Amino acid sequence: MKSRSNGGLVYSTDGGRMCPECRRAQSECACRLKVVPVGDGVVRVSRQTKGRGGKSVTIVKGLALDAAALALLGKQLRTACGSGGTVKDGVIEVQGDHCEQIISELRKHGHDPKRAGG
Repeated sequence: MKSRSNGGLVYSTDGGRMCPECRRAQSECACRLKVVPVGDGVVRVSRQTKGRGGKSVTIVKGLALDAAALALLGKQLRTACGSGGTVKDGVIEVQGDHCEQIISELRKHGHDPKRAGG
């Protein structure tokens, strides 16, 4: 028999992924830590094509926001650019080369972004 401290329920057909600490669905987790990513405080916007089959992606790093605020800002940036993208590991990725447009949108939201890379 498996001990609760060494594992246990990780997925339920009722709620999906389960939190290992409080045993609730991750969307209803009560113990989720709201950790703000630590950085140097500089928001960097760059374009990247490496490992993406030659397709461009605009990367936004260095935002000191919690996960919910970062996801909301990512959605607003994707909507402003009319493009898709994702937010993962504290980085916003927007499909396509939209560096200048994203920099202007970040300034509207009160950030001071810098262009990184070429």
